Amino acid sequence: MGNIAAIVGRPNVGKSTLFNRLTESRTAIVNEESGVTRDRIYGKSIWNGVEFSVIDTGGYAMGSDDFFEEEIRKQVLIAIEEADVILFMLDVVTGITDYDEMVADLLRRSNKKVIMVANKVDNHDRLAEASYFYALGLDEMFPISSINGSGSGELLDRLIEVFPSKESIETLDIPRFAVVGRPNAGKSSIVNAFIGEERNIVTPISGTTRDSIYTRYNKFGHDFYLVDTAGVRKKSKVSEDLEFYSVMRAIRAIENSDVCILMIDATRGVESQDQKIFQLIQKNNKGLVVVINKWDLVEKDTMTTKKFEEAIKEKFAPFTDFPIVFTSVITKQRIHKVIEMAEAVYSNKTRKIPTAKLNEAMQDVVSANPPPSTKGKYIKIKYIMQLPTNTPSFAFFCNLPQYVRDPYKRFLENKLRKLYDFNGVPVHVYMRKK
Repeated sequence: MGNIAAIVGRPNVGKSTLFNRLTESRTAIVNEESGVTRDRIYGKSIWNGVEFSVIDTGGYAMGSDDFFEEEIRKQVLIAIEEADVILFMLDVVTGITDYDEMVADLLRRSNKKVIMVANKVDNHDRLAEASYFYALGLDEMFPISSINGSGSGELLDRLIEVFPSKESIETLDIPRFAVVGRPNAGKSSIVNAFIGEERNIVTPISGTTRDSIYTRYNKFGHDFYLVDTAGVRKKSKVSEDLEFYSVMRAIRAIENSDVCILMIDATRGVESQDQKIFQLIQKNNKGLVVVINKWDLVEKDTMTTKKFEEAIKEKFAPFTDFPIVFTSVITKQRIHKVIEMAEAVYSNKTRKIPTAKLNEAMQDVVSANPPPSTKGKYIKIKYIMQLPTNTPSFAFFCNLPQYVRDPYKRFLENKLRKLYDFNGVPVHVYMRKK
């Protein structure tokens, strides 16, 4: 179970800069104009060996003042609901504003751990000014300068101290499937169709943090956990009309699963939000089954399944080796096919290939198609092994790993996929020095 830290606060206090520093990426667009951060709202961070996720809630605020207030309120509420620890950003130059007071009020009433982060504290005078923020009634504050990074080490030390310790849940060694997708794609309906009303077969595990995150499904010869997503648990207080929220909703479910069942609404096709969720699945190295729901509502003469599949694979390229199931949750059409596919993808994800067999098969491939020589240097691949990771990864040991280009790695990946059936699973190819 990964921990999640959410950064909240009004626009322009430096949320994106802190996010970039924590996740060591420079991809959020930082700009003086209000509300310019887009897309980059989720990243992974590691500090002193503790891995956690960071969410920048500033991604979607825009519009007029009264709308602004509503937006900030939504972002704070969703952070309270989804995150383990909240970093509340403040700007020492502007001091306390009405917005800050509103956010502080929401945070005080939640029972979440909150750390105030006073930004732009880059000299001694400002350090004294930062203590004014205690007037907001929250008990911990760290002064930082997110531009030059001072103070962020102490903040991180404290952050990983206050993450709730995740009691280890006695889960069985069975697959964990998460149903994800944007609102109204049919997630709840498919979960209900799986589980039916036979609630006695479905046992939430006791002691799971946050209500119950896993529900066991054990019938018709299938045995797996369904990772509960918040949308199924309750309709949130926050209206879910914005892309941002459904992506936020998906994060925890994706992180806690082995295989993700991505639901797409056939009547709308693949939208930018579906692509974002797809990227989260990829980034977390999870297995994937794509389910095209509401297929009964599509005009069959204008759109065949083949055409639809091609359109999807084009949107999700370069990763196109995943199963696609066309369903109608209403008529329960092919619902069991979805479970079977998810189980097949899980077994592909956990497949281990004996080293001797792997070398036998792949050495033939390599000798028939050796890596192209670079600058007159010939690359010899001596030995291949599968790494002990939880997603299929292969090390090719060779004399000059630095000269092997991506197209050749992709060629090897495709050969591995053909030989061993890694349908629905990310495959990683690494070149290593012999």
